[in-house]
Amino acid sequence: MEPRGWLPLLLQLGLMWPLGAPSEPRLRVFVVPHSHMDVGWLHTVQESMQAYVTNVYNSVVEELTLEKKRRFIAVEQEYFRLWWDGVASDGQKGQVHQLVAEGRLEFVLGGQVMHDEAVTHFDDQILQLTEGHGFLYETFGVRPQFSWQVDPFGASATTPTLFALAGFNAHIISRIDYDLKEAMQDNRELQFVWRGSRSLSAQQEIFTHILDQFGYCSEGFYWDGEPVFPGPPTDGLYPSMEMPVTENSIPNFTSLLVGNVLARVTWFQTPHVLWPWGCDRQFFNASLQFTNMDRVMEEVNKFTYKHGVSMEYATLGSYFRAVHAHQLSWPVRDQRDFLPYSSEIFHAWTGFYASRSGLKALARRASTLLYAAESMFTRHVLLAPHPHLDPAWGLQQLQQLRWAVSEVQHHDAITGTHALKVDDMFVEHLSTGMQGVQTLMASIIQDRSPAHSGPEPGGRFAVVYNPLAWTVTTIITLTVDFPRVSVTDESGRPVPAQVQSSKEMPSAYDLHVLTTSPGLSYRQYSIRPSRSSQEDTGETVPFVASTQHFGHRLRRHGGQVGSHLVPVENDCYTVFLDTDTNLMHSIWERQSNRTVQVTQSFMEYHVKSDFHRGPISDNYVFTPDGRAEPAWEAVRMEIVAGPLVTEIRQDFYREVNDREPTFAIYSRLAHGPQSSDGELLCHRIEQEYRVGPLELNREAILRTSTDLNTGQVLYSDNNGYQMQRRPYRQDMWNTIARNYYPMVQSAFIQDRRSRLVLLSEQAHGVSSQGNGQVEVMLHRRLWNNDKWALDNDLTLNDSSVVHPVLWLLLGPWTLTSGLRQRSGLALQHRPVVMLREMNGEVGGPFSAPQKAVTLPSSVHLQILSIPGWKYSSNHTEHLRTLRKGHYHEAKADLRRVLLRLQHLYEVDQDPVLSQPVTVNLQSVLRGLGSVVSVEERSLTGTWNVSEMHRWTWSTRDPHCHRGNSSHPSPPPGGPEVTIYPKEIRTFFIHFQEQ
Repeated sequence: MEPRGWLPLLLQLGLMWPLGAPSEPRLRVFVVPHSHMDVGWLHTVQESMQAYVTNVYNSVVEELTLEKKRRFIAVEQEYFRLWWDGVASDGQKGQVHQLVAEGRLEFVLGGQVMHDEAVTHFDDQILQLTEGHGFLYETFGVRPQFSWQVDPFGASATTPTLFALAGFNAHIISRIDYDLKEAMQDNRELQFVWRGSRSLSAQQEIFTHILDQFGYCSEGFYWDGEPVFPGPPTDGLYPSMEMPVTENSIPNFTSLLVGNVLARVTWFQTPHVLWPWGCDRQFFNASLQFTNMDRVMEEVNKFTYKHGVSMEYATLGSYFRAVHAHQLSWPVRDQRDFLPYSSEIFHAWTGFYASRSGLKALARRASTLLYAAESMFTRHVLLAPHPHLDPAWGLQQLQQLRWAVSEVQHHDAITGTHALKVDDMFVEHLSTGMQGVQTLMASIIQDRSPAHSGPEPGGRFAVVYNPLAWTVTTIITLTVDFPRVSVTDESGRPVPAQVQSSKEMPSAYDLHVLTTSPGLSYRQYSIRPSRSSQEDTGETVPFVASTQHFGHRLRRHGGQVGSHLVPVENDCYTVFLDTDTNLMHSIWERQSNRTVQVTQSFMEYHVKSDFHRGPISDNYVFTPDGRAEPAWEAVRMEIVAGPLVTEIRQDFYREVNDREPTFAIYSRLAHGPQSSDGELLCHRIEQEYRVGPLELNREAILRTSTDLNTGQVLYSDNNGYQMQRRPYRQDMWNTIARNYYPMVQSAFIQDRRSRLVLLSEQAHGVSSQGNGQVEVMLHRRLWNNDKWALDNDLTLNDSSVVHPVLWLLLGPWTLTSGLRQRSGLALQHRPVVMLREMNGEVGGPFSAPQKAVTLPSSVHLQILSIPGWKYSSNHTEHLRTLRKGHYHEAKADLRRVLLRLQHLYEVDQDPVLSQPVTVNLQSVLRGLGSVVSVEERSLTGTWNVSEMHRWTWSTRDPHCHRGNSSHPSPPPGGPEVTIYPKEIRTFFIHFQEQ
């Protein structure tokens, strides 16, 4: 978009604002100095600390201290904390405390990282914000009140809700579609009030500012050059420095700046211009940068009487306070998001939804392990004694994994848009954190269940922990070396089980065990080799599944199909398989008594690799060279049937004569109990895939085609929190890529009678490219000759094999709308299985009786954790402690528990499950100990909600409140809380000392 001429601009400005006195500025420019510091992108965290991060904080603190008028905003707490804990001197720490107290150094966003908004789960977004906010509050007594989400590749409608709950007063985003941003600029619509949730509506709205076309960088106006990796240059001279500000050059700088300001101001409603001064890795030589900025700003302010522009150093808070003071009436945006993001005609940033699929899977596994460990540790510490476990050591293990999971939420981490050495760093941090937490969980089991000598070595002892606050009936799968085993529970009773040959390990066996576990409770199983037949001993042994083999079938280009069908069924579905093709043919669903044609096929998009011949796919962008093509020529099938599970194994071969398949689908139907506890187990078709290694410049999808009349409308989720309707959009240049969306946890297609739901274990890209179709991008392997990408090791030459998991649900809307959320959580938080060899020992009984923690079926226990924070819940008392310098004397509070509850359903989604729910926390948590008090807190725990007074922004739409703001609430601090549809409520629960 071309800047308009100055003369029409000045005429417009004269009409917009009264001129006043000649020297009175008509335009206030709020200069917000910042440095955009990616937590892992082209360089590792350690390299970045050495090359520039340390210098940024050293020199910025010095320059702010020298000159009172200067300001700076700090964003990512991972870097600041590393500097604070490992570099900063006591003198520098004192200076920072002073700068923060005076509002000259402002923490914005305040999370560990600036997280991605497309492929992150909202649990993990909350975690990384909580970790950063806890550190800032503990250290400085401050709570960030403004966001700075300037670089994520698209904006999610979940974010306004979360940031409002965290206490933010205003929100900044930047990357939205290039054509939409242009239109919003022209219509002065870059600022609005965003109501991200249709159920919460105005209750959790937030004022949102979209950075204009210049983004967060002040191109042409920085003077500290480019950092040198791995460390700063020894002579202190950085390359690529801008022309210095001199008497000769300053007129040019000032005229460029004033012209830019006059262009920007026409895009906004108030005479205030936000000028982000900085860019990636800037201000590592803050003395030089600030000195030049001072001169340019002073020169502009000298001639305010001529051009009506004044410039001042500012924080984000001072800019938003000025905008808020105008008391304008703002437009309202509903719960639509800004995904996908396109930066140009051919550049739809939808490739990163599936880039580095293996890292996406590892990140989610780490998150779910942490979730289980948090509640396991909490209930263990509260139910003292714990002879073998040091709680301080346990908190250290949890903290390490909290930080690793937080780090990988960065917008160049879980997105897969980083260099290979940085990928190695993320994997190492996650793996090390997971190992520490697994050791912690083993210690807890040892504390709970001391071993005693037993007669039968060679078996294994399995402890199964259910981290959800509902009773869960499911099937766990273990790998064993022998087909004849005896499985008994903690009371010595035989347990329903099934043994079958392993799908990918010829010498091993899969052991399926049916388990029912109450909320936050353990089950204990002994698995021993059975040396005799059942007839000889009367011992119950698992059923050995039978296998039916089907030979290779070539891919058909036409001809008759569906004439030879084989059924596989449980109490909810019958899946029909076509033995002419070895593909799925259709699914009959019991409740609707409807048969839906369903077939699945692996396909690939081919992409261009020559950077000089037009657009290419890369880590970020998806640019297919035509429609997807079948990626296999033959498929082989087996059906492995048993009383607990029937498994359909389909191997897809790229070429007819290949010895190894490139793709596979392992589909499982469970035969569970008829009770309500088995409802979720019955109503899912579990599918595990094997994908890879791919050929170069291929993007692999699984396309599921049905006869549902969907009109090419897809529904996909925002961060696992809420669904978005995605009608198919025609685009002149890039239709396929611009109709891809992130699927973090779920997606579905539907017609008037039935809905097909996909639930995902990790983030993927999802699209509906045809009526009745839904396709999931599972893996990508790309190489191109873009020199910048090659120099920075950003080619996605990913030759790995990945094993993603999806669950399929099919049925009428009434059925699937009630099951989708709980089924998604059952997939995300499957029971944790911990094994140890018996070695002549068997596990003794658990040392204390268990009491389950059970919530109503529409309420989810989002977190139960002992954060180990040292700060007082009383804000005044905490500030007093900080002023006295007694912070380091405080001890972690192990009796204060962070509890977060989430209502799973939307308003009007289900006649029963969408109702408000009242929970007595004292009663629900009695299994953990005696509750002394309940405090309701902000999302990240740093505010008492009774003291958190967010700004009110006037809107052009009347406020429409939902949730508890339109209903009387119980007295604060009481044990009874009422949770309304889609609400997330956070509490500190104080438990009595044992």
